[in-house]
Amino acid sequence: MVLRPANVRFYFDEDVLGVAKVVAALRPEITYPGDPGAVVNKRERPRCLITSGVTDPHWIPVVAAQGWLIVTRDSAIQRRRAEIAAVRENDARMVALAGADAGGKWEQLEVLMINWRRIQAWAEEPGPFIYSVTRTGSPRRIPLDQ
Repeated sequence: MVLRPANVRFYFDEDVLGVAKVVAALRPEITYPGDPGAVVNKRERPRCLITSGVTDPHWIPVVAAQGWLIVTRDSAIQRRRAEIAAVRENDARMVALAGADAGGKWEQLEVLMINWRRIQAWAEEPGPFIYSVTRTGSPRRIPLDQ
């Protein structure tokens, strides 16, 4: 069987690792910290460049340089100045699964799937940006000039 390389487009942060492993088993374009790589749908995804335990200011520039859209869980993203600065300074693109609806793996998966088509479209937009998404609300763009 001839494998083609996967076109990784999405990086799932360590705080959504459970969901990341489930979704990455189904989609070759998704990676996460510590991902050993995999073959999914005849596409070979390489090992992730990021290992577990790396802090946000260190992995955000690496992920942004790869052109990957970041999926994270952070209901307080608007108050995390260092993370916002890293997104802004590196033209990163981030989607935060937010609200009480994103507490556990199942709930995170629900928020992700409800917003998946939007997330795919945002992966085509230039950065920097952060969108906050929930299960029931409209996506909210987080100001980056704080």
